[in-house]
Amino acid sequence: MKEPIPPPTASTPSYSFSPSKQLRFLVIGAGSRGNAYARAVTTVTPGVIHAIAEPHAFKRREFGRKYIWGLSKSHPEPQEGQEFTDWREWVQWELERRKRATQNNEDNTADISPTPVGVDGVFVCTLDETHVEILQALAPLQLHILCEKPLALSLDDCLTVYRTLQPPEGPNNTPQAPKKIFSIGHVLRYSPHNILLRKLLLTDRAIGDIVSLEHCEPVGWWHFSHSYVRGNWRRATAAGDGSLLTKSCHDIDFILWLLCSPPSPETASKQGHKPHFPRSISSAGTMTQFRQKRKPVSAGKATNCLSCPAESDCNYSAVKIYNDHHLATGHTAWPVDIVCPDIEDVFRAQGGKAAESLLLSCLAEDYDRDTVSDSDIAVRPWYGRCVYEADNNVCDDQVVTFAWDDEETVPHRLAKTASFHMIAPTEKQCERRGRVYGTTGEVSYDSTTITVYDFATAKTSVFDVPKPPPGQVESHGGGDFGLAKQFVSAVEAVEGGLDVETAQARFVGCSLEEAVRSHAVVFAAEEARREERVVKWESWWGEKLRVSAAAWKA
Repeated sequence: MKEPIPPPTASTPSYSFSPSKQLRFLVIGAGSRGNAYARAVTTVTPGVIHAIAEPHAFKRREFGRKYIWGLSKSHPEPQEGQEFTDWREWVQWELERRKRATQNNEDNTADISPTPVGVDGVFVCTLDETHVEILQALAPLQLHILCEKPLALSLDDCLTVYRTLQPPEGPNNTPQAPKKIFSIGHVLRYSPHNILLRKLLLTDRAIGDIVSLEHCEPVGWWHFSHSYVRGNWRRATAAGDGSLLTKSCHDIDFILWLLCSPPSPETASKQGHKPHFPRSISSAGTMTQFRQKRKPVSAGKATNCLSCPAESDCNYSAVKIYNDHHLATGHTAWPVDIVCPDIEDVFRAQGGKAAESLLLSCLAEDYDRDTVSDSDIAVRPWYGRCVYEADNNVCDDQVVTFAWDDEETVPHRLAKTASFHMIAPTEKQCERRGRVYGTTGEVSYDSTTITVYDFATAKTSVFDVPKPPPGQVESHGGGDFGLAKQFVSAVEAVEGGLDVETAQARFVGCSLEEAVRSHAVVFAAEEARREERVVKWESWWGEKLRVSAAAWKA
């Protein structure tokens, strides 16, 4: 018999710091992630979005209208320092602003115009391949940073970011404490559901010692075709990135968070407790569906849905996915606004017919491999392209396995195993599910419930998972809002006088080093898959760090 019981407390630490100024943030990139974090900051934190850097004019203005100047009754238009066409323009403006502020302070005259205010932190929400360059440019400015995942598209670049953001060593090569907060978009750590799950497993020990974990991310049949067959994340490079990195690096991080990290990062850092690293990592996966051999015979030589004789019978018809299932119902947000960024404006100003005409014109865009170079094909998405004639090369089915040894530490950590399955053709879309096996019980979870079975009592307990407030549920179960809130809380604490290391551990719960290491596990899994071998984590990671350090010093 299942017995609903009240949930244990899954809240994060409270704080009572009172910075003397309004916390302001810049968002770089007004896409879906930039909007998600801006909505979160505006809704659940005391901070404000102060500026936007975005090359697409409509997206930039819409973003400002929603989160910046559109909220001001006295200044309903962008003021100086609030709107930039890209991040480079903002960096140049910020350097000039600081120079101007210094001159004003030195001159100390009343007739000098006041220096515009700057920002305390930055949300980096651009395409993955731009993160490294942006973070390198931001590092000298000494601002708090939240970067969308993945951090970078190669392990070398991840380590470059790590060394760029780390403070230089002190006398006798002594490590120095970080000066600013850094967070990565591993949103699964911050949903109420997953905070509760981790508490049950690690703090309450509801099933004793963990023996094994199975975790699955069902990507969703049409979602995968949108992002990983036709969209920006469809092509892997020799550096090792692929769908495991771009789609599921936060699932790998989620597993490591449950099975490697101590229950309290703040306590562990003060007591010197190290993570329980896996002994070995292996992986298998392939591109099963979206290739030419799977193309229906009835489609003939068609390469675009709008000219395909089999379109009406195809599940992956771009017309069905974007128009029939979304735009025709009045839905102009994701994924339709990814295909046509200004479709909301057209729909609002000219109506549904005009919006449909715009959408279909975008979907009609196509290429001929004999006349268009591969490099030109690669630089942009093709949302009307036949999924069986696309240029994608990433896995749509992949399994990663981990094994841990006993570790004679305090506290003692036992051997265990874990598996992760990323699968594309699913009914559910990104609604994770899993099962954890322990010495005294078993836990099963999906995106809304957690169920615990106790061996001793033979009873099943269903926990009432805390529900995010209305409007926050769609963001990874509240994870986007949770991440933004904890990041802003950490910044607020530091600006209020708390040291960065304590604030990082208490609110973010993850250091820059840990974020880079969890990315490294993804690259290790991809190396294991490509080479069909088992990666021994300790020696593999040690060698990667050695080579990287030598290259950095050179």
